[in-house]
Amino acid sequence: MISFLFKNSSLLIASLIAYFFTALSYNVHAQDIIPAPSEKSGSSELNIKLISNIYSKDKEFNTDIQVFNSYLKKMGFPILLIKESKANCVILEFDKKMKDEEYTFEISPANNIKIKGKSSGIFYGLMSLLQLRNTATISSYSSIHDYPAFQWRGMHLDVSRHYFPTDFIKKYIDLLALHKFNTFHWHLTDDQGWRIEIKKYPLLTTVGSKRHETIVDKNFEPYIGDGKPVEGFYTQDEIKDIVKYATDRHINVVPEIEMPGHAMAALAAYPQYSCNRTPLDVMTKWGVSDDVYCTKDSTFTFIKNILDEVMKLFPSKYIHIGGDEVPKTRWKRCEICQENIKKNNLKDEHELQSYFIKKIDTYVTSKGRSIIGWDEILEGGLAPNAAVMSWRGEEGGIEASKQKHHVVMSPGTHCYYDHYQGNRTTEPLAIGGFTPIEKVYSYDPIPEQLNQEQASYIMGAQANVWTEYIATPEHVEYMILPRMCALSEVLWTGKSKPGFEDFKIRLKYHFSFLDKWNVYYARSVYDITPSLKVNNGSLEVSLTSNYNDGNIYYALDGLSPDTSMTTYTKDAPILIDGSTTIKAQYFENGEPMGHEYSQDFIIHNGIGKTITSTPEPSKYYNKGGMPKLLDGIAGKTPRYSDEWLGWSGENPFILIDLGEDKLLNSLSLYTLQEENNWIYLPEKIDIEVGTTMKNFISAKTFSKMEIESNYKENSPLDMRFDNMILGRYIRILLKCAPKIPAGKPGQGENAWLFLSEISID
Repeated sequence: MISFLFKNSSLLIASLIAYFFTALSYNVHAQDIIPAPSEKSGSSELNIKLISNIYSKDKEFNTDIQVFNSYLKKMGFPILLIKESKANCVILEFDKKMKDEEYTFEISPANNIKIKGKSSGIFYGLMSLLQLRNTATISSYSSIHDYPAFQWRGMHLDVSRHYFPTDFIKKYIDLLALHKFNTFHWHLTDDQGWRIEIKKYPLLTTVGSKRHETIVDKNFEPYIGDGKPVEGFYTQDEIKDIVKYATDRHINVVPEIEMPGHAMAALAAYPQYSCNRTPLDVMTKWGVSDDVYCTKDSTFTFIKNILDEVMKLFPSKYIHIGGDEVPKTRWKRCEICQENIKKNNLKDEHELQSYFIKKIDTYVTSKGRSIIGWDEILEGGLAPNAAVMSWRGEEGGIEASKQKHHVVMSPGTHCYYDHYQGNRTTEPLAIGGFTPIEKVYSYDPIPEQLNQEQASYIMGAQANVWTEYIATPEHVEYMILPRMCALSEVLWTGKSKPGFEDFKIRLKYHFSFLDKWNVYYARSVYDITPSLKVNNGSLEVSLTSNYNDGNIYYALDGLSPDTSMTTYTKDAPILIDGSTTIKAQYFENGEPMGHEYSQDFIIHNGIGKTITSTPEPSKYYNKGGMPKLLDGIAGKTPRYSDEWLGWSGENPFILIDLGEDKLLNSLSLYTLQEENNWIYLPEKIDIEVGTTMKNFISAKTFSKMEIESNYKENSPLDMRFDNMILGRYIRILLKCAPKIPAGKPGQGENAWLFLSEISID
């Protein structure tokens, strides 16, 4: 799908041509570097096209020079000759007073550039120069003093769910280095595949690296597989080569070997280390398996032997051991695990998980390394030497830092790049969520709750790229860029970052730089954002884009917009007084940018009226509050969270005040069924209408059978009253489904009820 969208689109090709010519005339400044430099001063002009030489008397920079030239070559630029020259030369100088990643960048007489620092700093100075190489003449600050705000600037990549070739892993590392990231978190093992060669246990790759098929999209119930075998792993020689490649670009590779859960690929190869000790298969669908490592002694020997080989391959201080999403089902029934609980005076299976992690922590520490794990390793007590990667929000990171453990922030709210970054109807299939680039840029890894000492334990942050629904290198690039650019500025420039308005201007130029590298980045930053205002039962729709260099064109007749259609003016919102569809798009130089905006609007008697609910929707699904149910927009699938309100565990009682008596004959309710996501249809719906708050009569009752028989995806439950009823107030009582039955995802948990619009006629 990604290849189709980005390789074969004539519109995209035309857009790239327009971008190319725009870049030629663009007046580039040093502040166009991403991430933005920390400090800059003075002004000067540099003819970068004349720069032809690079030189340093310090031989330790030879590798940095070679890597810099390799970047130039990939982008089609002439490489620099490694020789001393009095003019048009890049001069690299070692400065022992600077910190490891700090550098200065100065434009000196005779069109020379002087970069000073230690090895990492010199490299980052060259990466800044590389971005400036995208033009001929630069009006620049004469001096830049640059350094990072955070020591851990990371990007993660899951290769277990889908294997990616070594050439792409290197390109991924190149992209990280360009944006001054210094950590590559390589997720090598999981339930769906084991991707690292372990010589002592060859079945890990001959069996564990292969699955016979993959689930199609999100077809869990009933399950549908694609029938296409998946395999692939990295040999130890390939890993050594990649680690060296990363080291040459000043990137530390942190391997992740999952334990004690997410171990199905390993247990399929060696089932004797599971609790049941029965044959298992590498998982073909996504989710969490009850089969985890048993806590017997032989399991620890098995894992220690694996870690011995891993630590020989990866010089990283930290070894990531996962530790997340560990069901306790097998442990509760396992005689060995229950005996371990008794023998070690543990309270329960949560402390058994802590016992497991602590044993691994002790072993890894004995080898001069440290473990890092997802925030579940806090449960039951944190291992003495462990660092925490906080993904379930920031709470785990806050708690760990208060306990004086080092922390990497990676909350799903801001740092999960398997989430959508634009409208779901125009984006490739993703796991869920919504993390637009503006949200990424707004992130601050230091929580306000921490004092100065506690905050010192926050090493930095990283973004995670889980690949359940990302199967190709092009799709990975699309999901990380340009969000990775925004995160780079969060982590490098920190609180000194100049703001999103400044960033988006630099980003626009940066796109032309990425084009030269054949990167398939997302253009969702150009997408239109709507806002609504109720006006006497009608809707006023305002449209905005992040950029103002072009125009927004729109149509109300269902046609896709082009430059011959109506030009949107920000001072003249679109007035909608009847149900219709708006389609709009942002254009520059006559070419469409980003995706087309398309929205169906339903105008009904309840638009903008007063609505309340007891209880209120869950805080997790309550964006916009109850007025969202009377805003004329019905949620659709694939589900976009902001369109839906959700309740769980309590039956919502909804009250609508129309402001005056009206003759009512029907109510249409948009609800949802996604059992894989724990979302169920209501069991019963009772509707009452009253002229006063004390005078209600029954208008309609919908039973479970009627609800199920009338439900259609993307269509409302149409509940027509038996007779016209006069009333001002409408009461709706919805009965949630009971706890989720056995055998279903989320079994035993409260079912969710989702609503998006209540249309009243």
